[in-house]
Amino acid sequence: MRGKKFYEKTPAERLALLIEEGRIDENDAGKLSGENGLDRETANFMIENVIGTFSLPIGVARGFIINGEKIDVPMVIEEPSVVAAASNAAKLTALNGGFSAEADAPIMIGQLQLINVPYPANAVSAIRRHRKQLLDQIRSIDPVLASVGGGPVDLKIKFFKNSPIGSFLVVYLYLNVADAMGANAVNSALEKIAPELESLTGGEARLRILSNLAVRRLARARCVLKAESLRTAEYDGESVAARILDAAALAEVDPYRAVTHNKGILNGIDAVLLATGNDWRAVEAGAHGFAAKHGKIFPLSRWEKDAGRNLIGTIELPMAVGTVGGATRVHPAAQAALKMMNVDSAKKLAGILAAVGLAQNLAALRALGTVGIQKGHLSLHARQVAIAAGAVGNQIELVAEKMRADRVISTDRAKEILSAL
Repeated sequence: MRGKKFYEKTPAERLALLIEEGRIDENDAGKLSGENGLDRETANFMIENVIGTFSLPIGVARGFIINGEKIDVPMVIEEPSVVAAASNAAKLTALNGGFSAEADAPIMIGQLQLINVPYPANAVSAIRRHRKQLLDQIRSIDPVLASVGGGPVDLKIKFFKNSPIGSFLVVYLYLNVADAMGANAVNSALEKIAPELESLTGGEARLRILSNLAVRRLARARCVLKAESLRTAEYDGESVAARILDAAALAEVDPYRAVTHNKGILNGIDAVLLATGNDWRAVEAGAHGFAAKHGKIFPLSRWEKDAGRNLIGTIELPMAVGTVGGATRVHPAAQAALKMMNVDSAKKLAGILAAVGLAQNLAALRALGTVGIQKGHLSLHARQVAIAAGAVGNQIELVAEKMRADRVISTDRAKEILSAL
C-alpha cells in the first residue's frame, strides 16, 4: 500500500491509510464510505417529502499546511479535477510554508423591517434610548449561547426614505453566534424584539430575517510562493508567476472574468461546505454579494509580487459556517469530515475554507496561464464520458485511456471504442 501514491490507491486503500495515519477511525470510515452514512429514516426528519437519499462522491485533498498544521480536506463534488487541483496547489504551497489563515469573530447580521412608522425621527430616538433593554431581552433568549461567549453585540437603525412602497425603518441586529452558522439564532432574536419595536415606533414589523451578506464574519488566507517553486516542464518559475499575474489581472478589470474567477474559488469552498453539512448556498450568496460591494464584481482573491519577487496570494470573503446544529450534527459523514480536519471551532473551519478557496484559485490560474484549463480537466473527465457511453468495470479506464491517447474525449468516440472492445 505504501508504494502507491494516494490517487493511485483504491477507495478502500485510501480509507485504510487515513485510519493508519490517525485521521479517522473505523467508525468514521464507515460513515465516509457510505456504508453507515445518511439513512432514509434520518433523512425523513431533515427535509419534507423524503423518498430517499442522493449520493455524491467524497474525496480528500491531501497535503494542506494551514497555520503550521497538516490537514487533509474532505470534499464532496461531482466535477472532475477539483480535488486533484486542490491537492496539487496544497502541495505546491506546502513547499513554501503553507497557508496562513484567520477568521473574524462569528458575528451575524439580522434585519427587522418596520413599515408605516408615523414619525421616523422619533422612532429612531426611541430605539436608541431603549437599546440596552432590547439587547438584554435578546440575551435572555439563549443562555447557552451566552455561556459560550455568544450573544447580542449591537443594534443599528437605518431610514430608507424611498422604496417601491415608500419609506420604512430597518433595525440591524449584530449577534455573536459562537460556533453556529447562526440563522436560527438571529431569526429567533428578531422575532423576540419585534413586538417591543412596534410599541416603541408605532410601526408594523414585516421582515425579520438573517442577512447572508456576513461582512462582520470574514475569513482570510494568504500564501507566499517562491518563483522557482512554480516551474513546470514547459516554463520556468518566473514565467509561471508572470502568467498567473496576467490571468489575475483580467479578473480585476472585467466582470465577465471576475465571476468565473470567483466560481473557481467556490468550487473548492463549496465542496468542503457540502462535506461538513454546511449551507453552501448561504456562503455562495455572501461571497458574490461581497465581491460586488463596490458596485462592480471584483475577484475575491488578489495576486501580486513582493520586493523579493515572491508571488503573494491573498483572499478575503464572508464565511458564515457552523460546527454545531443543523445538518452538520445530523449527517454522519459531516461529523466524520470535521473530525478528519481536527476542526474544533467555526473560526478554524472558516480559515480552512478560505485556504482551500485560495488553493483552488492558484491551481486554476496556473493552469490557465500555462497548459490551459482543459488539458487536465478533460483527462480526468474521460472516465465520466466512458461511463456515460456504457462502459463498466475494467472497460472504464480502457476507454478513457484510449480517448486520452486519441485526444478526442466525447461520448461518440467512447461508444466507438466500446464497440471495438
